[in-house]
Amino acid sequence: MNEEIRVRFAPSPTGYLHVGSLRTALYNYLYARKTGGVFILRIEDTDQTRYVDGAVENLLRTLAAVGLDYDEGPQKNGDSQPYFQSERTEIYREYVDLLLEKGAAYPCFCTTDILETMREQQKQNGEHPRYDGRCRNLTPTEVQTRLASGEQHVIRLKVPSEGEIFFYDLVREKVTFPWDMVDDQILIKSDGFPTYHLANVIDDHLMSITHVIRGEEWLSSVPKHLLLYQYFDWKPPKMAHLPLLLNPDKSKLSKRQGDVAVEDFLLKGFLPEALVNFVALLGWHSSSDREIYSLPELEKEFSLKRITKAGAVFDQEKLKWMNAQYIRQLTITELSERAFPYLQQAGYQISDKAVLADIIAFVQDRISTLAEIPEVTAPFFKTLEFGDDDHQMISAETSQKVYRFWKENLVSVSDLSENAINEFLATTTEATGVRGKQLYFPLRLALFGNTRGPELPVIMRILGKEKTLERICLLVEK
Repeated sequence: MNEEIRVRFAPSPTGYLHVGSLRTALYNYLYARKTGGVFILRIEDTDQTRYVDGAVENLLRTLAAVGLDYDEGPQKNGDSQPYFQSERTEIYREYVDLLLEKGAAYPCFCTTDILETMREQQKQNGEHPRYDGRCRNLTPTEVQTRLASGEQHVIRLKVPSEGEIFFYDLVREKVTFPWDMVDDQILIKSDGFPTYHLANVIDDHLMSITHVIRGEEWLSSVPKHLLLYQYFDWKPPKMAHLPLLLNPDKSKLSKRQGDVAVEDFLLKGFLPEALVNFVALLGWHSSSDREIYSLPELEKEFSLKRITKAGAVFDQEKLKWMNAQYIRQLTITELSERAFPYLQQAGYQISDKAVLADIIAFVQDRISTLAEIPEVTAPFFKTLEFGDDDHQMISAETSQKVYRFWKENLVSVSDLSENAINEFLATTTEATGVRGKQLYFPLRLALFGNTRGPELPVIMRILGKEKTLERICLLVEK
């Protein structure tokens, strides 16, 4: 009988969801769905100094917005609850006591000043900065005396000082670390809370995690984690460390180079499904040359074997292109629903669904993000501005002849259907003798502020007869 696949996404509630964290969550989700496994959400909130109020709620909203539904976690309690590490401190203390009894961990009383001085000295000596293990040599009597006096301390992991450790990563294959590059990791901080390293190992074991899929930045922590598994006599999960996300200049993707939060991209009008599709391809490739995948298609196609080692460039222009493809695929009704909040936020009043549909049909092939809609549709709602070349066309005799005819006769047009408007345009030509570009360009300029744009019947239906007439009258020279 095959072992049930159990994976987890374990973010810290320190702010918004980074796109790199979204990729980690996505790959865990996809692997669980592909294998019929379980996807767990666990909140790593043991660092109370970095905790941000509302971050957990924001995380849950964001995961829901992009369609990543977890099987166990906050608000979905399973057999492994609680899913907040801050509520599991007694569990961690129990296992730390076991490590202390085995001699695999020890109390460290070094202050921040002592540690800083130690590291500075090591740097001056050209050594790799690390804790030198001085508290490992304290006698049991010294330790008990200092503990009894209430001296502040942490609990450190006893790491081998010689030799090396190697392990197999599902992405990077064989990885080797010399032990002299690994610090005696702090397991319990002076505030009594565990560090990520201890809590992560204990929780992964107790939650029966079979595969740890996370970013490359955690690769150097694996030796400490494997050592803890060894001390506890537990079987470690399989591991897959994902490639770094890079800026186009190949630097590590960070806030300094611009938006990196999922929420920022959603607010800018990127569709959740497009963002998920784009992020899925950052470090993973499909079995074909396809680039557009729905989430259900990704669930079927995903494989850990096709995750690459090289860093993946986060190209926002490529994301815009992909987002535009998704926008083109939406129905007018679907795009209207998504676009309406952006129009509303811009202060554009639209009460007629047919008018909204005309606007959306116009913008659908002209935008890459929903946030571009207010600018593209501004000529329908804002006062038009004209340049010198525009005024030259507006004041031309043929243009003025057309404007005057419309000012005097548009009121008689019974409706603004396409047939009715085309008939009126034909009547205009008969009455004025103006046709072709000399007819259409000045009218489109008058109504839309540009000689290029939607067809005149579309513009007029969106503006309505009253506003159409108002714009024409403004340009009739006295």
